[in-house]
Amino acid sequence: MVSYTDVFSGFSVDDIDAARAFYRDVLGLTVTDNAMGFLDVALPAGGSVLVYGKPDHTPASFTVLNLVVDDIDTAVDELQARGVVTKLYPDDVLPTDAKGIMRGNGPDIAWFTDPAGNVLSVLVD
Repeated sequence: MVSYTDVFSGFSVDDIDAARAFYRDVLGLTVTDNAMGFLDVALPAGGSVLVYGKPDHTPASFTVLNLVVDDIDTAVDELQARGVVTKLYPDDVLPTDAKGIMRGNGPDIAWFTDPAGNVLSVLVD
């Protein structure tokens, strides 16, 4: 069996500077630049996600990062106050309330995008 010293995930963006500002200033995560000029986004429970620039970036069509919160309404209110739009999908696809929160169908969850168009979520676990 292979012995791993670390495991991490990553996804691309089209603008590293915009991603740095978004993940650090809007989401409040710890973001550092690594030796390759990419971003290491620290996860609150440990580990990190690599965010790398890609000139021909295409936004992921799935959720690339889920942020677990204690109170979905407070989290959505704070994100919306910072300019984040949480109502992404038509109600016939994923029914959400006026705040963009889907309730009562699994965990309460709200989706939004980063500046590169990648889908993220906040949810109550």
